[in-house]
Amino acid sequence: MNPLMTSGLDPARSGATALSVNLNLVAMMRNRRALGIPSVTRAATLVLEAGAAGVTVHPRPDERHIRPADVADLAALLKDWPRAEYNIEGNPLHNLMDHVRAQRPAQCTFVPDAQGQSTSDHGWDLARDGARLAPLIAEAHALGVRVSLFMDAEPAAMAQARTLGADRVELYTEPYAAAHGGPRQAVELARFAAAARAAQAAGLGVNAGHDLNRANLADFLRAVPGVLEVSIGHALVSDALEFGYRETVHSYLRCIDGAQPQ
Repeated sequence: MNPLMTSGLDPARSGATALSVNLNLVAMMRNRRALGIPSVTRAATLVLEAGAAGVTVHPRPDERHIRPADVADLAALLKDWPRAEYNIEGNPLHNLMDHVRAQRPAQCTFVPDAQGQSTSDHGWDLARDGARLAPLIAEAHALGVRVSLFMDAEPAAMAQARTLGADRVELYTEPYAAAHGGPRQAVELARFAAAARAAQAAGLGVNAGHDLNRANLADFLRAVPGVLEVSIGHALVSDALEFGYRETVHSYLRCIDGAQPQ
């Protein structure tokens, strides 16, 4: 067996923020033609060999990128990577729970996307949707699956996320990414840092994702305390078209390591 196949994450990096690679864009390119390339499972293997801590997929009902067969194929692949995390995200009020029940990933991330939505662009309104989410969170827990809620950086909402039973929140980082390098960067970072602290005070772990990239990732992690995991897809896969998976993953890991306290 390839000695890398049981590593997933270098033990020397065990205290660092974990990098989960979202494979949606790989599947979207594959779906353009009936040739089976690029391979989603091959991409997963390459990013894990390069040191990513896990992979993320978002199987939407319209199957425009990740398909049900991909979800199952990745679950089978990851049996050879016992230290790697499998994160399946999506709307639990649509099709997500079918995948959670079938595959029992390490983590599922509840995302409030509408069925025709092009990409995630907001977090949960827990005052409106919390009562519907609570029994689904409980079901995921009964299956042994950790639950993360995709949330806007609103400190006041974090305690309610914990009350519903969530284990983590994933902070929706597009507003920070849009502000990066401009006059609002410091304001957005302060808002995200406050949300992270509120989540942690409520007993939640903190993940983050959406539009993070090599240019803005380290600044985010330096300012926002205790981020356990970042999920990065579009930018990372785009970079891999130029640099290859191995060098691209290494460059993101260098961003993460460069943000750690010395």
